[in-house]
Amino acid sequence: MNKLTPLAVAVALAPVSVFAAESETFDEQLKLTTIVVTSSRQVQPEAQETSTTTVFTRADIDRLQPSSVQELFQRVPGVQVNQSGGRGSLSGLFIRGTKSAQTLVLIDGVRINGADSGTAALEALSVDQVERVEVLRGARSVIYGSDAIGGVVQIFTRRSHGPGLQGRVHLGYGNYGTWERSLGLSGGNDATRFSLNLSSDETQDTDRSTVPANPADSDKDAYRNNALSASLSHRFNDRVEAGVSLLDQQGESEYDQGWLGAYPYDEFQLSTLSGFVNAQVTERWHSRLELGHAENRRFSKFDDVPGSSAFNTYRDSLASINRIELSDSQQLTLGADWYDERLNGYDDSFAKTSRWNRAGFIQHRYEGEQFSTEVGVRVDDNEIYGSEDSWSAALTLPVTTRNALTLSYSEGFRAPSFVDLYYPGYDNPDLQPETSQSYELKWRSELTPSTQLQASLFRTDLDDAIVLDASYTPQNIGSARIDGFELALQQQWQGWDASLALSLIDPEDRDTGATLARRAKRTLSLDLDRQFGEFSVGGNWLLVSRAWNDAANTQEIDGHGIVNLRSSWQVRPDLKLALKVDNLLDREYATALYSVYNPDWTVSNYPYNEPGRTALLSLTWTPQL
Repeated sequence: MNKLTPLAVAVALAPVSVFAAESETFDEQLKLTTIVVTSSRQVQPEAQETSTTTVFTRADIDRLQPSSVQELFQRVPGVQVNQSGGRGSLSGLFIRGTKSAQTLVLIDGVRINGADSGTAALEALSVDQVERVEVLRGARSVIYGSDAIGGVVQIFTRRSHGPGLQGRVHLGYGNYGTWERSLGLSGGNDATRFSLNLSSDETQDTDRSTVPANPADSDKDAYRNNALSASLSHRFNDRVEAGVSLLDQQGESEYDQGWLGAYPYDEFQLSTLSGFVNAQVTERWHSRLELGHAENRRFSKFDDVPGSSAFNTYRDSLASINRIELSDSQQLTLGADWYDERLNGYDDSFAKTSRWNRAGFIQHRYEGEQFSTEVGVRVDDNEIYGSEDSWSAALTLPVTTRNALTLSYSEGFRAPSFVDLYYPGYDNPDLQPETSQSYELKWRSELTPSTQLQASLFRTDLDDAIVLDASYTPQNIGSARIDGFELALQQQWQGWDASLALSLIDPEDRDTGATLARRAKRTLSLDLDRQFGEFSVGGNWLLVSRAWNDAANTQEIDGHGIVNLRSSWQVRPDLKLALKVDNLLDREYATALYSVYNPDWTVSNYPYNEPGRTALLSLTWTPQL
């Protein structure tokens, strides 16, 4: 028998590692950097996964000191974020050149994409309520069904820090009238864990946009977010664990582009409730049952002007995922999904406001000495558009002791939203799902014990894309091709920890030859950190090339580069002071534009203002009670 390379050994022993990880509670697993959950909807070693995934644990979040979840995404290769004027404004998430509605977003396994537009309200999330973030790039509809064309983002809410009782108090203050306040209590014993967290964030002095002729656009815009998260889990014995988690985010976000002297704002609420049961049925059969409920509400209002509009999504879900170890080298995953979603429109004039979706999927894995394979298929049955099939396949070759190549093919689709199908006057109930085919070659390497590299070449073809025709009616007439290269490098050198993320993409509309709107072709993020005893310093350098705001490529968004600095002092084991300065050089930049009609009916384009230099001083106290 040939001698196994270290990388081949890691892959071959992956099932053993899974069961070793599952000897810990789910709360404890979420703190590990060596496992991934989102790729297959079950805990598996990072070395085993075929998808390209970036993981941020709570330790990473505390070190990086982001003000929002979107700031984390900007550090992921292949991921871009645009905002409509700073913190709390409407956000777009573009993974590998696809649009926001083509990325599935989960909180504790529960879908939060709106049934109206198909996008997720990322601006409603408080990063203080987050335990872990996983960003999977590439289509994963074979596991998740609709929306998983560009990728899947999963956010896990705060979890217990271990046995005993621990408190947490966080207080931060900065310019732009910024306050961060949060309280937390967690603990339990070896069998039962709980976590309870409250937070309240706000900014007061952001000017999201400025139109000289409109006084309503020259005011200061505020953002307020009040959040509650809670989790409870219990391990009945070595084979059965159950848990429940809750997240509720409520707040208000003011914005510009008012009319008749009115000042617009949104009231929002994003809530999820999820439960799970993990059971080791036999030595080779692991089963997980998931239940979920999500509510995404948004009310658009105006100061001093009566009336409001709303699109509210309600979704219930149930899933069963079963992993069966057929042998030491073969694994079978069987899954069943069901969800029912409902839309409460602003005038109840939609022809239909509810639909169900049910699905089944199967995936086979083989881990061998010379190669590994993964093949999966899923069938979705939807009440409105019928059935949709998704396939995926991957081949992994451990070519040297520290290098592995993975060649994969994956299909994705996105179901048309209720707005696409039934918006009064602009409806098309005959729309079919958007589809994609993605190809990827991934190289994963440990160049040295202190250097890890991951690089990917990929192509995604989009067909039947839903676009508006000349009468503003949605049609399945769009197509696009996105070619790209991603590189993620982690390096330790003379006490410094460096993390670099580079992305080069060519997102082309195949019908017109234009670049897809709001996609920059080049992005780079570099983080540097170093510890000096109880002190730490770090910084981030973000570069984004120019993009086009419109499909015709007539409205240019300038590229930008910003520098952010951070530091912390661990005064004592339970007390930490931190200071960060974002946009150190006070650059003016925007990630999106908006259009305004002039009195002569010509159109002027204005940038949404991103904040200038911001500073935040914070204190975190974590007493053991």
